[in-house]
Amino acid sequence: MERGDILMREYLLLLPLIFIFHDMEEMVGFGWFFRNNPELYKRFPKTLKNYIGFTEVGMSIGVYEELLVFGGAALLAYYFPSRMLYAVWFGFFMALAGHFVIHIGHTLYIRKYIPSFITSVISLPLSVIILISSAKFITFDWITIAGIAISILAMIGNFFMLHALMGRVNKKINSPDKNYNIVPIPGRF
Repeated sequence: MERGDILMREYLLLLPLIFIFHDMEEMVGFGWFFRNNPELYKRFPKTLKNYIGFTEVGMSIGVYEELLVFGGAALLAYYFPSRMLYAVWFGFFMALAGHFVIHIGHTLYIRKYIPSFITSVISLPLSVIILISSAKFITFDWITIAGIAISILAMIGNFFMLHALMGRVNKKINSPDKNYNIVPIPGRF
């Protein structure tokens, strides 16, 4: 293993750690936030359509899926160091840093605390430092830049897919029939 790979490994596992640190604030606070700010649904109907009837279950599904993506990318790059896996990791980290900027912007725009603001303010400078420090160990040729761009676009697509999924899960959980098609496990109540 080359010296750059050894030094790069110090940063790789920070991606899922910073992600889960940030998303814990969302998971803990979003239910309270949406219950106590119903006027926001009228102010921002397109943005908040998937948060109508917000449930922690819907949120947890999205967080879990993203944790698998970020954790999987970090672990693959950690155990199988390569230029392309570093590019994917770097692109995912850039997308996460952009996510922090958006949360900070949302909070400033509505002039109200949104659960995600505090960890975004903490995580954004850390993410920038990690990205700048890790960039020293990445060769930025056209293949790497393409990998980074594709990774960022994949995370943007994933974001929209997850929000649509969370909206469907929330709708299903809040439906009057409450038929989730759950198969009972033998030996459990």
